[in-house]
Amino acid sequence: MSTDEKTSPDTLPAYEHFAVEKNPSTVSEYMQAWWVKVRAGDLGSLPIIVGLIVIAAIFGSLNETFFTSRNFTNLLLQMAGWATIAIGIVFVLLIAEIDLSVAYNSAVGAVVMTLLLRPGDPGWPWPLALGVGLLVTTLVGLVMALIITKAGVPSFVVTLAFLLALSGVVLILTTLFTTAGTILIQDRVIKGIANSFLDATVFGIFGFWGWALGIGMVAGYGGSELMRYRSRKSSGLPTKPLSVIALQVGAGAVVILAAVYVANLDRGVPTVMLIVLALVAFWTFVATKTRFGRHVYAVGGNPEAARRAGIDVDRVRIAVFMICGLMAGFGGVILASRLSSVATNSGGGNLLLNVIAAAVIGGTSLFGGSGRVVSALLGALVIASVENGMGLLGLASGTKFVITGMVLLAAVLVDALSKRGRAAAGIR
Repeated sequence: MSTDEKTSPDTLPAYEHFAVEKNPSTVSEYMQAWWVKVRAGDLGSLPIIVGLIVIAAIFGSLNETFFTSRNFTNLLLQMAGWATIAIGIVFVLLIAEIDLSVAYNSAVGAVVMTLLLRPGDPGWPWPLALGVGLLVTTLVGLVMALIITKAGVPSFVVTLAFLLALSGVVLILTTLFTTAGTILIQDRVIKGIANSFLDATVFGIFGFWGWALGIGMVAGYGGSELMRYRSRKSSGLPTKPLSVIALQVGAGAVVILAAVYVANLDRGVPTVMLIVLALVAFWTFVATKTRFGRHVYAVGGNPEAARRAGIDVDRVRIAVFMICGLMAGFGGVILASRLSSVATNSGGGNLLLNVIAAAVIGGTSLFGGSGRVVSALLGALVIASVENGMGLLGLASGTKFVITGMVLLAAVLVDALSKRGRAAAGIR
């Protein structure tokens, strides 16, 4: 097939016709092309934006505390652990699998670390204790993956069994060394992960490091967009108009710097957000810029086609479950740091629901092959906003579960309808 045949509008899905016939060069033309994609089911971040606006409007009107700087900082702290665990869930969903054990796996990692940190017995240094905790959760992911790939047992069944087993492990470990069922974290560094803030004053600027982080994020976003523009343009592919890129970077700068400003009105930007953003950036690079990342999307899109293309599908699945275990460990440490303790109920409650909902609501498809790592962060923001707002209103636990479940159901319905629309439009 010739180059002309490949780019002919007759050989492309309907939603791409506009881009082939005329590469958008103005904001209005780009918006027209964007609207065509939305109507075809390619929603992008639109559901997240609309959802956050609706959530803010509802809870802000019902309780004025929702918009305070103190509550905003609490919201960032609340979402950090969920977002971290949800990163691993994103990878699992990308290959069309599921991990129901992730919440209790995160608790196991936190409990192991806390036990090793106990002063005097054994009193390990925090880097070593943290490393062992993360190793344990990663090995749990490895064991589950081997059962799934080598024994052919569905991931739903395997991870459900590990959910029950790991909940028992948490209970045993937390009651083995104390009758109270709660073990306090006394290490200053570990406690500071979720209880310290970037609030230093440098050159007379309050919250200097928070502002530096915000400006760095804006610069990184703008730089990545320009690099993508140059790469696509040099390859002869459709590109965003520079005016659109400028508007997007400007809007992102307003949101990011406004968030830094509001956080600085309280205690400053939480240090844990620096850790979460670094993890999101790293795993985004892995998912989008490495061969392994391309293999993950290929396996999720069509495992048989990926196998025929020479991809070791089992190896990809094993690696993904190990990544999920590793990120569960990181998330468990963040959650334990925030409470400065672990307990018999660690990993329980609605943690599993929240992290899966964060990944799905953020835009990761349950059908595999579609989603972004940043989905974990965006979805966690939505879930944390809902949880935070319900907490401010003093709703009962049962009501909270019902509302959170309905939010997750709505996200799944949007995903299913979007998939149907993309299929009808020829979008894979």
